[in-house]
Amino acid sequence: FGHARGAFTGATAERHGLFEEAHGGTIFLDEVGEMSPAMQLRLLRVVQEGELRRVGETATRRVDVRVIAATNADLETEAAAGTFRKDLFYRLNVFPIHLPPLRERAGDIPALAENFLGMYRMRARRAVPSISPAAM
Repeated sequence: FGHARGAFTGATAERHGLFEEAHGGTIFLDEVGEMSPAMQLRLLRVVQEGELRRVGETATRRVDVRVIAATNADLETEAAAGTFRKDLFYRLNVFPIHLPPLRERAGDIPALAENFLGMYRMRARRAVPSISPAAM
């Protein structure tokens, strides 16, 4: 969320937060289920109101960002249990995408392995042997 100059010891200059850096674009937040209640409240304000307040400032700043959030936690269950804010859950859960773990998609492994080998070949600029079917 950034901070103002002098907001705390060592804050010798103002610092833009990631939401300000992403203004007009998209921000990816990983593991939102691990956020503290205080951080959940700050995120809710950004998502709901489109504004934030830097540490050490009293004025709010407008931000326009698209938020993509990810987690391994079952936020619906956590929201029902009261360990995750329901209002934030409903704001983030607009277009849910469930991605099953790779262990449940074993058929995807050969294509993924070939893709990563191709990327390595280009980066290393040399021939890299393919993975044998037995290794798959």
